[in-house]
Amino acid sequence: MRSVTILGATGSVGTSTLDLIEREPDRYRVRALTANCDVAKLAAAAKRTKAELAVVADESCLPDLRAALAGTEARAAGGRAAVIEAAAMHADWTMGAIVGCAGLEPAMAAIANGGTVVLANKEPLVSAGEVVLAAAAKAGATLLPADSEHNAIYQCFDFARPERVRRIVLTASGGPFRQSTTEEMRRVTPEQAVAHPNWSMGAKISVDSATMMNKGLELIEAARLFPVPSDRIEIVLHPQSVIHSAVDYVDGSMLAQLGPSDMRVPIAHCLAWPDRMPTPMAPLDLVALGRMDFAAPDPVRFPALRLARAALEAGGAAPAILNAANEIAVAAFLARRIGFLEIAAIVEDVLHRYDPAPPESLDAVIAIDAETRAITAERVEDCVV
Repeated sequence: MRSVTILGATGSVGTSTLDLIEREPDRYRVRALTANCDVAKLAAAAKRTKAELAVVADESCLPDLRAALAGTEARAAGGRAAVIEAAAMHADWTMGAIVGCAGLEPAMAAIANGGTVVLANKEPLVSAGEVVLAAAAKAGATLLPADSEHNAIYQCFDFARPERVRRIVLTASGGPFRQSTTEEMRRVTPEQAVAHPNWSMGAKISVDSATMMNKGLELIEAARLFPVPSDRIEIVLHPQSVIHSAVDYVDGSMLAQLGPSDMRVPIAHCLAWPDRMPTPMAPLDLVALGRMDFAAPDPVRFPALRLARAALEAGGAAPAILNAANEIAVAAFLARRIGFLEIAAIVEDVLHRYDPAPPESLDAVIAIDAETRAITAERVEDCVV
């Protein structure tokens, strides 16, 4: 049996991972499950999977978790340190799906064990890419991408002959405002921004899809994961979200991974890797699909793409600043404190204002993240509508 830990077990990625694990209980043993404060969902999952440990990051929720797990063999713990300890429990396979920079330290703790760590949150590779990759190399850990796009590339990429790769094509749905004018986007509400046409995701990542910042962050991730120059990573709009990404080779061949818009497909690839496992997804029906469309993204209406590529090229602290500033700006938009178009504008302003030394450790990344958040929060106050 393969031992498994899920960091962020009550979010969309975590619940999809649990769904797959529970379909094959003889193959997987759950060591630890963590959540922020969704006690009911976490306790129910811990009971179903007979998890050894359940952890809430918000320590004020611990008494409720203990009560919910009373009479079971699962231990309960709470607080940030407990989440990191859960990540360090030497599971064979760890899903890192904690949203935001809160997932950085747990991911690093899991990587230090040298097992297989699946990255579903963008922060480890975007904010601390060089630090994370160095830690993985030192520990002999295997990093697998759970994002549908990077997982698609992983399945198509020839790591033995990377020089034969001509380019990587990252596909993007374009989000709900792919065809909207700038003036229409100026009036966008949080409810409209989180209504993704293809994927069921959390509020923050749905807004990132709407601004296309998610694709900018994925560009940075791809540059960390795959040994190709960043100028050979191309973003193409594909509204049907059937081709999840592709790899173009020097001989003119292009290998693409296709599948339904369901996170259980890339998660299953990571969970069974290097094997394959069945999922409840119906076979892709190309005849019913009928057509697939492609277009170039508009960098004027979606400036986040330009900001992300500039941050990648600048290197150093810029990607961490981009990510942290975006988190604060998105939270302000969801709270109706700023408008939709102000998200990218605030991120760009913070990138110009703050230029620290390149981070060489996780502590340095965390310090830059904290300072960026403080600067961005001040900038948000200037733009409050």
